[in-house]
Parts: sequence; structure tokens; C-alpha cells
Amino acid sequence: MIVGFFGGKFIPFHKGHLYCVDFASKICDKVYVILFDTPESRYLEHGTKIDPLLTTEARCQQIKKAISKYPNVEFRFINTDECMNEDGSEDWDKETPLVIKEIGNDFKYVFSSEPSYDAYFKRAYPWAKHIIIDEKRIHVPISGTEVRTMTMEEAIKWLA
Repeated sequence: MIVGFFGGKFIPFHKGHLYCVDFASKICDKVYVILFDTPESRYLEHGTKIDPLLTTEARCQQIKKAISKYPNVEFRFINTDECMNEDGSEDWDKETPLVIKEIGNDFKYVFSSEPSYDAYFKRAYPWAKHIIIDEKRIHVPISGTEVRTMTMEEAIKWLA
């Protein structure tokens, strides 16, 4: 069985993320979509025109709904409050055992759209291949940062 995972804060979960899920679901028998809940993500829930879409609960519901059409994709939630450095940055090395505890270590692929994650993924999951999907945002030209600058009406068009 080929297993992969795609993780993120998904602030919010948009069509670019869904494109990655769709891609992963076609090459894996099982894909885990992991929402990492961090103090940073909870901070970003406030101060935009789309705040109701950014809460942890809203993101969980949005992801579950978006992936429901994929029988081989499963949602998981990991709180990473214990993985923060004193300066407020995330310590991804502390997140690694939480991922393994949640989904095991038999996954073959880790999916993202960020080549900058490659070194971490090689160190954290040396048995898994990092597959970069739509790095240049050609298939879905959007980012969470861009969505957070939009009005509710504009943002809804980009949500998965």
C-alpha cells in the first residue's frame, strides 16, 4: 500500500491545496491531510476581512468537506503548541514524532509546493520522497497569504 501525507496550517484551505490533494490521491492508496494547529495559525485568524474562515474549527470543517469526495484521503489534526521555540518560531524537529505517532512511519511520500521544505523532510522522514506540486502556482495561481488579503466575496472563489 502506498501512503503519503500533505500537511500545513491551511490558513485557509484553498484550491491550490486541493490541487495537491488531488495529485497525491492519484498516486497513493492512502493520503493523510494533516492540519498543524500552531500559535501562529491562531494569530492569523484575526485581523482580516475573512476571519470567520480562518478559525481552527472552520479550517477543520473546510478540509473535511473538501476531501470528502476522495475515498483514499483522511484528515488528521495535530496541535503543535509544545513544538515552539522560545522566540515563537516553530521547531519542526519536535513535530516529527507527532506526525509519526499520528500516521505511522510507513508513508512513502510527503507532498508540498515548497522546495524549501526539502532539507527538513529528508532529515525528518528519510524513507519518504518529497514531491513538490505546482511550485510556481501555475495550475492554481493563489497562496494563503493572498487569500487573507481579500474580501470575503473574493476569497470564497478560491476556497476548496
